[in-house]
Amino acid sequence: MIMSRIEAPRDEDDAAAAVTGTLVDRLRAGLPAGSVLTDPDVTASYAHDMASFCPAGAPAVVVLPRTVEEVQHVMRTATALRVPVVPQGARTGLSGAANATDGCVVLSLTKMDRILEINPVDRVAVVEPGVVNATLSRAVDAHGLYYPPDPSSWEMCTIGGNIGTASGGLCCVKYGVTAEYVLGLDVVLADGRLMSTGRRTAKGVAGYDLTRLFVGSEGSLGIVVRAVLALRPKPPAQLVLAAEFASASAACDAICRIMEGGHVPSLLELMDRTTVKAVNDLAHMGLPETTEALLLAAFDTTDPAADLAAVGALCEAAGATQVVPAEDAAESELLLQARRLSLTALEAVKGTTMIDDVCVPRSRLGEMLEGVDRIAAKYGLTIGVCAHAGDGNTHPTVCFDALDPDESRRARESFDEIMALGLELDGTITGEHGVGVLKKEWLAREIGPVGLEMQRAVKQVFDPLGILNPGKLF
Repeated sequence: MIMSRIEAPRDEDDAAAAVTGTLVDRLRAGLPAGSVLTDPDVTASYAHDMASFCPAGAPAVVVLPRTVEEVQHVMRTATALRVPVVPQGARTGLSGAANATDGCVVLSLTKMDRILEINPVDRVAVVEPGVVNATLSRAVDAHGLYYPPDPSSWEMCTIGGNIGTASGGLCCVKYGVTAEYVLGLDVVLADGRLMSTGRRTAKGVAGYDLTRLFVGSEGSLGIVVRAVLALRPKPPAQLVLAAEFASASAACDAICRIMEGGHVPSLLELMDRTTVKAVNDLAHMGLPETTEALLLAAFDTTDPAADLAAVGALCEAAGATQVVPAEDAAESELLLQARRLSLTALEAVKGTTMIDDVCVPRSRLGEMLEGVDRIAAKYGLTIGVCAHAGDGNTHPTVCFDALDPDESRRARESFDEIMALGLELDGTITGEHGVGVLKKEWLAREIGPVGLEMQRAVKQVFDPLGILNPGKLF
C-alpha cells in the first residue's frame, strides 16, 4: 500500500506528460516552426493578465498563430484531446479573463496583427485581433477617419482584447464603447468551424445579433479572428477645461448640470484628491492638491471655446473654486496626460493596486464617491478614485502592500464592499473591464439565478465541451 501511494502520483505525472506530448506533436503537425512554445520559463510569462487576486495556472503550451487556418487547427486539436484553450491578446486586462488554467493551450493572437482594409466610403476598417488599438487609430487618422474607443492602455491593448472585454475609454461619454463599433466578426468556434456574424453595411437586422453576443464574452464562446469596425469622420481637435471643487459632491453636481443641460462633451473625467496627489508625486505636474475633486471636460466641436465657457459657468454655479480652460491643443494634452497617468500613479503609492470598475447612474455618482471614502476609512486604506464621470463609470483603486497579509485581506474586503455599494446604487459591477475570474461571484449576484442559467445555456450551445476559457465569467 505504501508503494502504491508513492507510485500513483508518478503514474499521474506520466499520463499528464503523455497527453502534453501528444498535444504538442499534433499542434506542431499543422503549425509553422516557432509557433508552438513549450519552454516552461517562456510559457509561465503568458500565465496571467494585470489583475490582482486572480489565480492563474501553468499552461501546457503557448501557440502563436498567424492565420485563420492555424487557429482552426488549434481548436480542432484541442477539441479532439479535450484540452482547454485560453485566448489572449496583450494581457493588459484587469479581471483575470486572460489567465491560464493548468494544462491549457494559451492561444496568443498577437501575431495576427494586420489591418486588412480601411474604406473611407463605407467608413469601416477590417482588422485581425492582434492589431494594437493605437496602431489602428493612427492608421485611420491618415484617411481623415476616427476610431473612437480609447482604453487607457490603448498604446498596448489589442482590438481582439477590446472586443473580448467590451472595452471603453475616455471618450465614451460622447462616442460610446467598443460594442458600438463592431459591425461583424469572423469567429473560430470550439470545434474549429469558422462562422461569420454581422455585416459591413450601415444597417442590418438579419437574425439574432450574434455579433453583440461575442462582444464582451471574454473568449468563452469562440475565437475572434477578424473584425469589421465602424469608423467616424475625424473630429476637430478638442479643447479641455479643468475645474477645481472643494468637495466631490459639488463636482458631481456640476456633472449632473452639464448632462441635464444637453451638453455633449467629448470627455468628462474626474480625479479625486488622492489621485491628484498621486499624479503630482509621480510626475510633478503641478496639479492643485488643495482641491477635493478635479473635473476635466473637453469638446471637439467646431467652436469648443464657446462650449467650454458654457460648461465653465455651470461648474461655477455648482461651486467650483476655479475654472481654467486650456488655450490650445498642447495645454489640453497636458491635462489629459495627467488623467492617463492616474492608475500608474496610484500603483506607485503602495506598489500594488486593485482597480475596481463600478458603473452607476450619473445621478448617483456623488453617493458612490462618498461611499468609497467611508470604505477607505473603515479599512484604513488609501483608495483613489478616477472616473469616466460623464457615463458614471468609476475606478476606485485600492492601494496596498501585497507583502502585508493583513493589508492584502483588507484590500480584498474593501474591493468587495465597493462592488456591493455599486449594486445598491442601481449600478453594475463592471462598466468596461469585464468579469473574468475577479468578479464571477458578483456576476451571479447582479444577474440573478435565472439570468445565470440562461448565460450558461448559451455557453453550452457554443462550447459543449467547456474548453473555451474555462473558469471565467461563471
